[in-house]
Amino acid sequence: MEDLRKDYVYDLIDSGKRIDGRGFQDYREITVERDAIDKAEGSALVKIGDTAVLVGVKVEPGAPFPDTPNLGVIMTNAELRPGASPDFEPGPPGENSIELARLVDRGIRGSEALDLEKLCIEPGEKVWMTFIDIHILDNDGNLIDAAALGAIVSLLKLRIPTERYGLTGDDMLSPRETPVAVSIIDVGGNFLVDPCLYEENAASSKLTVISNADGTLSGLQKSGNGGLKQEQIEAMIELGIEKGQEIREKFLVIEG
Repeated sequence: MEDLRKDYVYDLIDSGKRIDGRGFQDYREITVERDAIDKAEGSALVKIGDTAVLVGVKVEPGAPFPDTPNLGVIMTNAELRPGASPDFEPGPPGENSIELARLVDRGIRGSEALDLEKLCIEPGEKVWMTFIDIHILDNDGNLIDAAALGAIVSLLKLRIPTERYGLTGDDMLSPRETPVAVSIIDVGGNFLVDPCLYEENAASSKLTVISNADGTLSGLQKSGNGGLKQEQIEAMIELGIEKGQEIREKFLVIEG
């Protein structure tokens, strides 16, 4: 059945069509609900088509890492809930959840979206620790883009709980950068953005481009068994930056 489905997807794409009728460079409908979790310091529910991802951010004081005594800490975790897909299993984080968390984390760190020095309370003793938790509610493909968007939206107006812990300092921290992840698959030499689950399964290669507002890259991840030529990678990066800017202009406005 899986092979038949792949053949069907290939034949559609070869004829210039997609399963849901989109163009090759079109996203499904994206919706973003900010502050979706009342008790989190930042949160967002992101839906891309039928894919739904909930991101929550918690901030609490803790000890810094010994090699960065004056920097706050970011820790990112992804949970692939069994109810979101028959392919997800209960238990410790698997390879897919670890890869998803690392990619989201890489975009935030690589762009230096958070000023970690501002998250220092007392050098060498106490810093603010930022926990980014990603929960997959429904998987119809392209989890990376949805999770990355949810993470940066959650950080747009990050609340620092100074009063709760009897501390002083700023109680709001906005990101300095807005990294956006755009995943592009290669199916028979055709580049498709925002692949649905069937398209992802049929693809030979996928490239995730994480770009910043000025067009620079804060992350790049290639997956899949197929190879990509240099000119293909360059074209995919250019497309990823372009689509990332479209998403940024619509959902990621940093308010002063």
